[in-house]
Amino acid sequence: MSFMNAFDRSARAPRGARGQEGTVSTLLDPLDLDGHLLELLLAVLEEGSVTRAAERLGVTQSAVSHGLVRLRRICGDELFVKSGRGIAPTALAAELAGRARQLIDDLRAFGRAAGFDPARLVQTFTIAANDLQRDLLLPPLLRRLRAAAPGVTLRVLPSNAPQPSLLRDEGCHLVVTPRPPQGSDIFQKRLFEDRHVVFYDPAHTQPPRTQAAWLAAEHVSVLYDGRRGLHFDEWLLSEGLQRPLVAAVPGMAALASLVRGGPWIATAPSLLAEGALRGLGVAELPFAAPPLRMYAVWHLRHQADPVMRWLRAELEAVVTEVLARAGGAASNTATTPRVASSRSGTPGRPTRPRSTRRHP
Repeated sequence: MSFMNAFDRSARAPRGARGQEGTVSTLLDPLDLDGHLLELLLAVLEEGSVTRAAERLGVTQSAVSHGLVRLRRICGDELFVKSGRGIAPTALAAELAGRARQLIDDLRAFGRAAGFDPARLVQTFTIAANDLQRDLLLPPLLRRLRAAAPGVTLRVLPSNAPQPSLLRDEGCHLVVTPRPPQGSDIFQKRLFEDRHVVFYDPAHTQPPRTQAAWLAAEHVSVLYDGRRGLHFDEWLLSEGLQRPLVAAVPGMAALASLVRGGPWIATAPSLLAEGALRGLGVAELPFAAPPLRMYAVWHLRHQADPVMRWLRAELEAVVTEVLARAGGAASNTATTPRVASSRSGTPGRPTRPRSTRRHP
């Protein structure tokens, strides 16, 4: 049965249970609830629009509207109300979202109890990543996933400075970030580390050769969420070092347009030379600085799921391929994971932050 047919079928209420759309009329048996309706609930909640939810699910707006009517009758609540040009969840809808995600995970685990075949897998993976790791890893990851599992799609979110709620409450399967969030229910594994280098336009300036020259140069840097800088910037402050900034942009990819054609420099991970900052001059940083460490992060509920384990293994395979093409610009540490908040990790196993309670 197709996704469309499943929704259209679920939209047909039993005889005698019909009412006006948007009203809670005759309540339906909760056992009429199915996984498609749960996915519909989450899509509408996360998109804030029936139209966008329909596009995300690949169904008609009418099917989404009918599905909402059915959900309202099962839950005895409006679930969503108009808010400006969009819709907003009621308190009950917001409360049910976490339970809906857990039920969907349980249903999928139920269906995979005897193992799974990637060729038969139909699923959307939600991955959060900022532009460095997004542009570097996700295109080859999508190609690799689709080659083995043609029914798989990706939904990519910006990770910014990720919080545990991104994994707990927002239906995100995996976060790729140098800032692993803290939590006793959060797992993480280091994928690779990269060194920082200086990017510049050789037609307009030359790279600094000393620390003093670097500190005197005018810089362009990154400021996520309009307020949080890079780990590198935080390290500079901890060392009592300051540099003159002429501009701050919301992501790594935007650095190129400001550096190119100007006398300014940017200090960023070397792997950007393979992507967003390709074509700019590259010079070694004239002083020692800590590396950028990149982590895969996921929630406890996805730890043992065979499909999620497969997804993480595919990501690690992509990291190996990308670093090989980069010619050793960065080092692959996927087999020796470490946590940013601790001094050591257990080789070959994902770990959790040292500062949080551990589970057996």
